[in-house]
Amino acid sequence: MNKLALVALTIFTVLLPVVRVYGDEITVNVRIDDSLSITYEFANLDQTVYEQALVEFTAEKIPEIIVENFEKGSQTLHWGPSPSPIESDNTTRTIRNSFFLSGSSIMSFTLNKTTLRRIYEVKTDWRKIKVNLTSSYSVDFTQRLSKSVSEWQKLSATTFFHESKETGAPDILFYIVLPASASAAQAEADTIFYEGEPYLEDQLLNSPFLILVALIIALIIIFIYRKAR
Repeated sequence: MNKLALVALTIFTVLLPVVRVYGDEITVNVRIDDSLSITYEFANLDQTVYEQALVEFTAEKIPEIIVENFEKGSQTLHWGPSPSPIESDNTTRTIRNSFFLSGSSIMSFTLNKTTLRRIYEVKTDWRKIKVNLTSSYSVDFTQRLSKSVSEWQKLSATTFFHESKETGAPDILFYIVLPASASAAQAEADTIFYEGEPYLEDQLLNSPFLILVALIIALIIIFIYRKAR
């Protein structure tokens, strides 16, 4: 073996222990209905990290970080656990955390009185957080998901998608899925707007028949009042 090859082999042998190969992948699924149903999935984790996460990671960690960030901005936000808030898979070394977010500070609507369709406004900047899965494994979603949703891909008329890849870091796949009935979906910066089906109360409140019924009831009350006198 020549000297150059020997030097190269020595350097490779010395550096090999500090080279970490990331095979893990983080997928975030957000499904929007009356609230936001959110699942964070940390898959193919290093065995040591996975075992630590089973002990250290809790169902409330991520949603509480999100709520705390919103409260700092003088806004309020509510969260609740899903039926299965924490799930794990030993075969794929996967941790899943599912929860709901709701509140007018994150999701609101106005009513188009002509079409009676709801115009929804959904804020997505809550995603920019830093998560410590364990004491030795953290992900800065603020930096990794800094691109505005308006610049994300639209996989379909109701699905926004962003993929973040960096050398030496886990891949991040982030999906935001609107209701199947949503239409005219568009994003402005980190806010998504779309039209949704009217609710029964919207139709009733804007129905001329409701006004007619109210007038009839008012006339009956007046008639009874006069008779009573």
